[in-house]
Amino acid sequence: QVQFVESGGGLVQPGGSLRLSCAAAGFVFSESNMLWFRQAPGKQREWVATIGYFGGRTTYADSVKGRFTISRDNAKNTVYLQMNSLKLDDAAVYYCTRSPPVDWGQGTQVTVSS
Repeated sequence: QVQFVESGGGLVQPGGSLRLSCAAAGFVFSESNMLWFRQAPGKQREWVATIGYFGGRTTYADSVKGRFTISRDNAKNTVYLQMNSLKLDDAAVYYCTRSPPVDWGQGTQVTVSS
């Protein structure tokens, strides 16, 4: 069965950094495009970033471009999201999934507060 286990969230001040990890299982990770989404309270889940299955192609939402970096380690079935220069608006529960987005993990909470 498809599983995603996100980790690495926490409390950070504006301008700070966090690195999220997502361990995937139950499918051929190396042949899947991987995605990060986020959902803030009272808002719809929104796409954040995508990485191609060989890691060569990445795309980002305009709101995070230049601050976030998605990467992957196919040997570990893990996708990462490096988040720098965090803003208050980045606070959300962050989820990873594969394309197309059907299955979801429990997410990891990112809180940005001074």
